[in-house]
Amino acid sequence: MKTEQAPINSGYGARTEAREALGGRDLTGKVAIVTGGYSGLGLETTKALAGAGAIVIVPARTPDKAAAALKDIANVEQAALDLSDPASIDAFAGGFLSRTKTLDILINNAAIMASPLMRDARGYEAQFATNHLGHFQLTARLWPALKAANSARVVSLSSIGHRICPPDLDDPNFETAEYHKWMAYGRAKSANALFAIGLDKRGEAHGVRAFAVHPGGIMTDLQRYMPEEEKRAMGWIDADGNVDPRFKTPSQGAATSVWCATNAQLDGMGGVYCEDCDIARLVPADDKGFSGVRPWAVDDVLADRLWALSERMTGVRFAF
Repeated sequence: MKTEQAPINSGYGARTEAREALGGRDLTGKVAIVTGGYSGLGLETTKALAGAGAIVIVPARTPDKAAAALKDIANVEQAALDLSDPASIDAFAGGFLSRTKTLDILINNAAIMASPLMRDARGYEAQFATNHLGHFQLTARLWPALKAANSARVVSLSSIGHRICPPDLDDPNFETAEYHKWMAYGRAKSANALFAIGLDKRGEAHGVRAFAVHPGGIMTDLQRYMPEEEKRAMGWIDADGNVDPRFKTPSQGAATSVWCATNAQLDGMGGVYCEDCDIARLVPADDKGFSGVRPWAVDDVLADRLWALSERMTGVRFAF
């Protein structure tokens, strides 16, 4: 049963650190995958899970950078993966399944944000293709191991950026509409939230629950496509380059992912959008605030339509 989209008063909050969000849980014997788990909040997620005893596999598009970031962390392995390349996704998943039969935690964390118009080899717009379609295909390929775990959790990293707009299912690749980098990001982040809704609906019967997460504002490599003047104009940094104090640290940003992936408070729950280590409030579509989830990001009908589109665009189906 889908969980009500309403706070549960978890006792945690915006400044909770990633390891606190575990709620003291021991993850010894558990296996986790964290995409993008070698930088920013992904790295802090990896550290928290590995520190609690889990074996964490970190797929990496830039292996040398990943090796340098992960070299001193116990219980961590890395493997090659490019989420914009379907063959790379299949190769990573095939290699994982050949060695490991169960997957307890999958955190679809990697993303690009506000990039100039780029397209993958299929002609698909890069933010939608990487952030959503790549993770859709990866999760589908890893489905046998998730199902075999009996009580797996999948965390889909969304963003408050979902409030910009819902996905455009008629023109997902900006083939008719003029490209706008923030609209593309909003579409992709709404898709990430809707994927969690769709996956939880289909996965619950197999013991797999899914959650969408807004990590909060964090200054990381995710902003690499944004010039400094744009960050200043948006109030993210001041004239001297100091980050707005409302931003979280990477560890605080990772906390909601870790909470959704591990904390016993969410046992038996799923299919919700979370922020600040709690289930988020459902807010009206025209809400101008920076918290809460807009209705289109948790809409079951839209989630089903996106699921069907994702199957057509990737040529991949889950083996339910």
